[in-house]
Amino acid sequence: MQILSKHLYIVSTPIGNLDDITFRAIDVLKNSDLILCEDTRRTIKLLSHYKIKKKLVSYHKFNEKKQLSKIIEYFNEGRILSLVSDAGTPMLSDPGRLLVNHCLKNGIEITPIPGVSSITSAISVSGFSDQFLFYGFLPKTEKELEKILLSVSSYPFTLVFFITSKKLNFYIKSFKKFFSGRKIMIAKEITKIYESFIRKSVDELDVFKDPLKGELTVVISEKNNKNKTYDEEKIVNKIKKYLKKYSLKDTVNLILETEKINKKKVYDLCLKTKNEKDN
Repeated sequence: MQILSKHLYIVSTPIGNLDDITFRAIDVLKNSDLILCEDTRRTIKLLSHYKIKKKLVSYHKFNEKKQLSKIIEYFNEGRILSLVSDAGTPMLSDPGRLLVNHCLKNGIEITPIPGVSSITSAISVSGFSDQFLFYGFLPKTEKELEKILLSVSSYPFTLVFFITSKKLNFYIKSFKKFFSGRKIMIAKEITKIYESFIRKSVDELDVFKDPLKGELTVVISEKNNKNKTYDEEKIVNKIKKYLKKYSLKDTVNLILETEKINKKKVYDLCLKTKNEKDN
């Protein structure tokens, strides 16, 4: 292939097994003048495996603004630059958007070099719908987490999240609250020696006594509206009863304590019942 100067290549790299890289990606890395990478130590391991010696430039979320002016100079010199992340396809929950947008504004050509992605790898073995929504890393605070999960739980698609293993137990409680009736697959160490896939219904999922290791790709099955796991008439009758004594917010919380139904659906039912009562 022809490697073009004054050009940015977005190069996908292995997510674990170093053999999971395309011939084209190797060719581009060999012909790059500079390789921008999150962690030079991790990228050196990959390059050494393929006997590639190139100048590496540290480029991560903490220095991308600072590095931008220097990178622009490289482009002005007609250099060939490649951007890689620590693993997988750059820009998917990784730094680089600032650089890509600069290139788009300044007429610098960008070429994707496709390859491995933990997102598509996990989806391919999940058995869930291939119509999916990828969110990335979830918020770390309970308030923000509830806000996000309330929003995405209403979508009928398969959902994909990145989670650090240390935070998994923190998220499980919320998953059970917002994704009741759905299935979950936790993909661990994809393509590595200890690769494993944990498959359960969300309702059966318990916190892990022994923490898992590494970053996890978590897949929640699509929403199945055909098989309701609740009696709507029964819940509405409860709502009417509670609204006589409690506020809308308190009524929602009381229903959630006893019913396996996501918060948004409960809120909608409560609001609808309250409006009918007031009219």
